[in-house]
Amino acid sequence: MVRTLEVPDRAAVESNPVALGHCIFEYRFQVPANRYGSYEFTGAQLKTIQEVITLSVFSLFSIRYLGETFKWNYAAGFAFICVGVFFVFHQW
Repeated sequence: MVRTLEVPDRAAVESNPVALGHCIFEYRFQVPANRYGSYEFTGAQLKTIQEVITLSVFSLFSIRYLGETFKWNYAAGFAFICVGVFFVFHQW
């Protein structure tokens, strides 16, 4: 079964100044952070930092806002991610 992707009306996105402001705000910080970060970190390290921040924020969001409980397997998964961070950032 193939589903078609529904694309929202472009006018609806452009007419929402809050959404547009959010996108501009995010873009203004994202591009310089990648530009300046590339002098200090490798691409793999930047991606690792991004994923750790994303997973941390989303886990707090899912616990507080969505009301989900934090289970032991989530902690085990985060522990494996921390081991991955060690291997990406360790100088061999």
